[in-house]
Amino acid sequence: MPDHNRKDYQAIGLLLILSLIWGTSFILIKQGLKVFAPDEVAALRVSAASLFLLPVALIKLKELQKKDFPLILVSGLLGIFIPSFLFAYAQTKLDSSVAGILNTLSPLWTMVLGAIFFGQRFKGYAIIGIIIGFAGTIVLAISRAGGTLGGFNSYALFIVLACAFYGANLNWVKYKIHNIPSLTITSVSVLLIGPLAIVYLLGISDFTAKIGQVEGAWRAFGFVVLLGCMSTSIATALFNQLIKISTPLFASSVTYIMPIVAVMWGVLDGEQLIIGHFIGMVCILGGVYLANRK
Repeated sequence: MPDHNRKDYQAIGLLLILSLIWGTSFILIKQGLKVFAPDEVAALRVSAASLFLLPVALIKLKELQKKDFPLILVSGLLGIFIPSFLFAYAQTKLDSSVAGILNTLSPLWTMVLGAIFFGQRFKGYAIIGIIIGFAGTIVLAISRAGGTLGGFNSYALFIVLACAFYGANLNWVKYKIHNIPSLTITSVSVLLIGPLAIVYLLGISDFTAKIGQVEGAWRAFGFVVLLGCMSTSIATALFNQLIKISTPLFASSVTYIMPIVAVMWGVLDGEQLIIGHFIGMVCILGGVYLANRK
């Protein structure tokens, strides 16, 4: 099989696996929030990812030069640390299925920030796609359970901002640290941001008090640890590899499939979607399609 065909199949396979893993992450956040505060969920998620990949990170350190560490730290902050907090806070007032749908904005932010900071070019279709996609965001943000439209849910902006950080990190990995292996980027980035999360979790938050006293705390703990190990550690490593063998926009198109998984889990958990949610999802996915159109 020609090398380019092998890479194409590998990229598609990674895309599907990532969609399943990340599509499940929103329901895991929801389960964690049943006991823990959003900042505790985020800090525990990052801490679990850091400890999970610690053995790998210690091995990979020897591959790096001194100048690489600040660049990898930036990637960890943009792609893992800050979005973890933003998503946890957003889901205190948003259903997990809606959060999964809103996450599809990542490719649009990838394009916008790539054009602004990295000299990427896009044509008229892309501009139309960006407008349609963000219009879909507004529809989602004003959709209410029971089939009505209400005031703007400002918590949706947390996810919009998180997607902007994801888009920035996509471009950062592709154009600033493309020479570093994907597993090295992932493991060392969580190694660098891990101490921040661990100190906050154990020294500042109420996590230690809740874990021993609140009913269901260990169950919620398990869900968030699974989130950190799978959705943050393993998936981020796979995603960085996908970026390297494809393009930033193709890699961010994981969001085409991911909302289907997120909606499925949300419906199974009793969440209700109205017509506005589906209109918003169609607008966002349609906008992403136009933005990616050759």
